[in-house]
Amino acid sequence: MTDADRPDLRRPDGSPLRILAVDDEPMLTDLLSMALRMEGWEVRTASSGYEALQVAKEFSPDALVLDIMMPDLDGMAVLSRLRESDNLVPVLFLTAKDAVSDRIAGLTAGGDDYVTKPFSLEEVVARLRAVIRRSGRGNDDIGESILHVGDLRLNEDSHEVFRGDTEIELTATEFELLRFLMRNERRVLSKTQILDRVWSYEFGGKSSVVELYISYLRKKIDADRTPLIHTVRGVGYMIKAPQ
Repeated sequence: MTDADRPDLRRPDGSPLRILAVDDEPMLTDLLSMALRMEGWEVRTASSGYEALQVAKEFSPDALVLDIMMPDLDGMAVLSRLRESDNLVPVLFLTAKDAVSDRIAGLTAGGDDYVTKPFSLEEVVARLRAVIRRSGRGNDDIGESILHVGDLRLNEDSHEVFRGDTEIELTATEFELLRFLMRNERRVLSKTQILDRVWSYEFGGKSSVVELYISYLRKKIDADRTPLIHTVRGVGYMIKAPQ
């Protein structure tokens, strides 16, 4: 897809998206800022975990590019504090670690995606655009659409999810996973299909991240209720209304 073909992601009110880039290497944040501003986005930077929390509070970003390894408060701790304050802003982790366990740890902590250093600026922008689209914070002119499975309903426009009369708070990745399941009601989806659709790449051959996020969804969607999400052993996962 060329630059001209890509949808112009903006806030629903038409204003530029706000991105907070956090890294303790000034040269890196300068490069990130340049690349993100070329997308037409408003960018702020922070060089430490504590500064990131302060800027996030003042700036209300639509997404974070967050380095994991920082001297004062690491990226995992920053994300934990954001989530504790009910801030569900999408997070793209930057990490110098290449072990699959470290990648999964970032997502398990509530992150939405990651890139491993060294990386290209094009990859950061592409992954960030995908995270923002999944979160619903970027207006790409898609009209309102409501999906139903039994008493579960998902509003693709407002990103609200209800089970009966109870509203369910989901992270951007949890929402995208649930939407993929609901758009394929009564169809068994393999872990490979889910990885390709929700994360847009294979996780180094590791599918445990899918199991983790299915577990998260079940705790939020099916807890103390008639189960909607089902495991088809040896094949994959399916969502269906009770008979």
